[in-house]
Amino acid sequence: MSEENNSPVFQIQRMYLKDLSLEQPNSPQILLEQAQPQVDINLALAAEPVAEGVYEVSVTATVTTKVGDKTLFLIEAKQAGIFEIRNIPAEQLEGIIGIVCPQMIYPYLRAVVSDVCTRAGFPPVLLSEVNFQAMFEAQQAQRAEQGAIN
Repeated sequence: MSEENNSPVFQIQRMYLKDLSLEQPNSPQILLEQAQPQVDINLALAAEPVAEGVYEVSVTATVTTKVGDKTLFLIEAKQAGIFEIRNIPAEQLEGIIGIVCPQMIYPYLRAVVSDVCTRAGFPPVLLSEVNFQAMFEAQQAQRAEQGAIN
């Protein structure tokens, strides 16, 4: 690609599982319990430049399942992607990194979490759909509000 070409570029370079952990700290005793477990799911987004016009974006899911106050299992999975993003106006770049990239990564993360649950001997935990645009807009509004306070 020549340097004179200023047309916008957005493409996936690679999609990969960056980190995965499964813990069952109270097995096997807790597996005999009949109580319905409580499931807590947290998501986190991260993005960082890797090279000029190249970014790594990751989505991390932490799934904590408890019976009473004891952990049945804990899964932390981080799915990442490397994206080439060039010649995009700065005001649009943040939205692409905060909305478009996570939307592309998330289905892979959902599959990993479900698969790990099944392989660990539990019914799959199905992560619900996420509106990354609404999350992004809420973060933008929160930043604007904090900026107005300071």
